[in-house]
Amino acid sequence: MFDLATLDQDDLHGGSSPWARHARRVPLVHLQQSIRCDVVVVGAGITGALVAEHLTRHGLDVCVVDREQPGLGSTVASTAMLLWEIDKPLREFVISHGFERAAQIYRQSAAAASGLQALISDLKIDCNARANPSLYLSTEENGPRILLEEHELRRRAGLPGEYLDHQAVRSRFGMAREAALMSSGSADVDPVMLSQSLLAVAASRGARLFDGQASDFDASATEASIELDNGKIIAAKWIVLATGYALPDFVRSDLHSLASSWAICTPPQQLSAIWPEDALIWEASESYLYARTTVDRRIIIGGEDETEIVEPNERDALIAVKTERLLAKLQRLRPEAMPVAEFAWAGAFGKTIDSLPMIGRVPGRPRMLGAYGYGGNGITFSFLASRIIGDTINGIDRTDYDAFSFERD
Repeated sequence: MFDLATLDQDDLHGGSSPWARHARRVPLVHLQQSIRCDVVVVGAGITGALVAEHLTRHGLDVCVVDREQPGLGSTVASTAMLLWEIDKPLREFVISHGFERAAQIYRQSAAAASGLQALISDLKIDCNARANPSLYLSTEENGPRILLEEHELRRRAGLPGEYLDHQAVRSRFGMAREAALMSSGSADVDPVMLSQSLLAVAASRGARLFDGQASDFDASATEASIELDNGKIIAAKWIVLATGYALPDFVRSDLHSLASSWAICTPPQQLSAIWPEDALIWEASESYLYARTTVDRRIIIGGEDETEIVEPNERDALIAVKTERLLAKLQRLRPEAMPVAEFAWAGAFGKTIDSLPMIGRVPGRPRMLGAYGYGGNGITFSFLASRIIGDTINGIDRTDYDAFSFERD
């Protein structure tokens, strides 16, 4: 049994994001008696929702537990850029993993982004989903030569993309950068609408949604169960941890750490302020700026990441300062835009030293699975997690996913 006090203490976001406007109240039932199921999912954000939808599609009896309204934890702080490109460039994975393994990792991420878009279309989910190209902008530290090298490696790996020189970036996007990589296959969504809609689909197939906090766990080789804070127990064949960036204290990993990020959302802009193709913008930098638009012509821009500031009060106290910095960066990126923040927020996010998520079996807990450390690819890796977890529960341990294991080398 384990003490999950850290889940009580973690405040995963502060300020206000635009997604909360579209949140609806999801009915959660207070568990009155101990029950059994096939799988109990702890967390009803985007990862938990994707896992629940996938498992119920395969006919499993699923229970989902959350201490707060679904989608209003880590998910509401997301900027919901569904990028397949990973925080670490392909060229760096080639150095650490070799070309074939690195290419496989990138192709798996690209397949996850494509698979998620197909799922949204198949289920006819209304979440303001749009297919967008991504625009990876050069910076002083990573200029045209580096981007051209990255482009050639991606082309060799069979990944989509086009190299744009300075003139092409300026003429096509009106941005003064030396170079950029433009790639198809990405998308953006409203993350709260998406997660709540996925939960509704799972519930329509019989998934049971409960409120409450998991206070104790048992996940031995033969059984699994969680005990809620009201003393009731849910026994299951499997436990899935989908608690966003709140890493429980018994899930230890030298790979994982927390960081903070800040974002703003403008009021609706004039059409002339919106860049072509509503591209998802990010920079070739370790601490990159990222930007997207919305269906109602707002601009979301984020970044200013800090690894030393993760305490919620300290993080949230910086929202005003970070807002001013992000508005200044917006002006430099898009001078035509009205530099006003209607929404401003801060959030915690999990990252790993190799920029790959931790997905799969929790070490030492044979019947416990989890997904953490998404970095900048949150929702894309959430979809990937749902498929890896689904395969494991169905008895398929795929070695081609070993790069995402909790116990990888």
